[in-house]
Amino acid sequence: MSDTLSLATRLRAMGDVELAAAMRARNVSASGVKDFFDLAEAFLDRASMQQILTRLDRETLAVLSAIGQLTEEAGPPTTADVATRLSALSGREVSAASVTDRVAGVAGLLLLLEAESGRLAAYDSVRDQLRSWPAFGLPSLADLTAERAPSALEPVPDVDHRFIDRLGAERAFAAITAITELLAEVEREPARELAKGGVALPDNKRLAHAMSVDLESVAVFLAVAERAGLVARETGSWMITENGGGWLQRSTASRWATLGSSWFERLPADIRALLGERTHSLWGTGLRGYIDWLYPAGGDWMDERIGAYTRDAELLGITANQAPTGPGSLLLADGIRSAEEAMTALLPAEVEQVYLQHDLSVVAPGPLTPRVDARLRSLADVESRALASSYRVSTSSVNRAMAAGETAESILEFLGSISLTGIPQPLDYLIGEASSRYGQVRVGAVTDPRPDTRSYIRSDDALLLGTILVDQNLSSLGFERTSDTRAESRFALDVVFWSVSDARYPVAAEDAGGEIVALRRQRTARPAPANGLHPIDALIERLRLSAEPEGEETGHAWLIRQLDAAIKAKTPLTVSVTMPNGTLVDYQLEPTSVAGGRLRGRDNRAAIERTLPLSRIAGISPAK
Repeated sequence: MSDTLSLATRLRAMGDVELAAAMRARNVSASGVKDFFDLAEAFLDRASMQQILTRLDRETLAVLSAIGQLTEEAGPPTTADVATRLSALSGREVSAASVTDRVAGVAGLLLLLEAESGRLAAYDSVRDQLRSWPAFGLPSLADLTAERAPSALEPVPDVDHRFIDRLGAERAFAAITAITELLAEVEREPARELAKGGVALPDNKRLAHAMSVDLESVAVFLAVAERAGLVARETGSWMITENGGGWLQRSTASRWATLGSSWFERLPADIRALLGERTHSLWGTGLRGYIDWLYPAGGDWMDERIGAYTRDAELLGITANQAPTGPGSLLLADGIRSAEEAMTALLPAEVEQVYLQHDLSVVAPGPLTPRVDARLRSLADVESRALASSYRVSTSSVNRAMAAGETAESILEFLGSISLTGIPQPLDYLIGEASSRYGQVRVGAVTDPRPDTRSYIRSDDALLLGTILVDQNLSSLGFERTSDTRAESRFALDVVFWSVSDARYPVAAEDAGGEIVALRRQRTARPAPANGLHPIDALIERLRLSAEPEGEETGHAWLIRQLDAAIKAKTPLTVSVTMPNGTLVDYQLEPTSVAGGRLRGRDNRAAIERTLPLSRIAGISPAK
């Protein structure tokens, strides 16, 4: 039976969960697939086969190559046959159990035919692909078994490990600080993702400035944050997630633990085991050499993948100058909890007291606790972030805090509770003045919204309102003045409010009764609706609905597709035909065409061509 026919039959018989898992593991696209035969061809496609084979480790590739070689020599082998061949080629003992483990590891990838009588067979496309590798500079079976693993990683030189730990902790703190500013910035205003990939340049510059990093580093930190589930893309923009909001409320060490844990969980199992056994070894060229040996066909894909992990390890303080730090070694050997305890001891202690200056700046002598930092950010702008961070209180920042529900009294009470220097007179005056001006401009929703009018802006100060209406930064809101003290916009209340607030006007939101209401900017990426089917799941559902009944009454359409596949592959079949008297007669045919409700095929035993009505065919199977 042809590979396409065999695999299509197998796919049809698989459960939905198993089939979906296979498609995801093989990265099979749902586009262009109309039935199980199309799906089988997608699995057997040479490009798809090459993609998955290059991502397999050396021992698994050797097992697949040996199965293919033995199949061509004497038919499908047993696990013992494969172990014997590998032992002979490698000069070391290879057990049948290890072969069985490797076969089980690729079972969900649909590279091997279903085992019959304990024998193993790879699909023709797998054998053909592996056989062609030497012509493209990729390893043959002999290469896979002959080359020995490189020597163990080099031990870390006997240097001051405190220096390595201190450097790692500094890098970890810098990364946490940068990601904190990243989340705060995308929470304030999402960053647009380009269709071709990458953050739009204006947003990239904005994020880089807020994070105090170069433009190229924004994408790196964004990838780290996405891997940890702190940010996500929604409607073409990067936004903070609920997990990201929770992360901002945690201690510095706990934030590091989230980032370190997500790095560790995504680490390939083989590399994780290697590093776990050598927690005091240099990574560098030794690690790359081992990876190149372990994944001999990995190429650029593996280089990029491992390069990203080693880069992020340096970024997060898991390593420092390619040497594992104390917390990094514990992460690899014992897990995240032990690593977090070690990192806690290395990171600077958090504080809750600040210095309030006469120039309206706020200086923190160390990293603030999440509670104080979050509250301070709500009423002041961050100027710099390091071990000693600084903030600045302004009229617009106080106005922003009041829009979220603060009052002059609550702001002064909070600042007084955290200040080591009392409240300077200029700061007290600024808060009082901002409080008295707050609400001079009001924004509300119109009671009878129309397509061209959804919200209004009003102010008893006609001059101030006129200034807002001619402000070029607000021109996109399309204000239409309806009186000296009122204008309307087609945009919703929250859009207008935050735009005017960001432009630093003393704006307040009001309800239908004219009472000021607090608004909070909620820009959180939400998961896709539960009722939205994944494309793979939707495809499987469609295939099931369109499939013909199975069992003894094989569907007519399914039968024709089976015969078409056999004709295309020139595969001999045993065709079971129901005779007029009810008996079944088997014909050994090489099918040549299906047309007009009839099958034509060459009966090589009788040396004649037969024509059989499709309505009489009870079933087909591989020729005996």
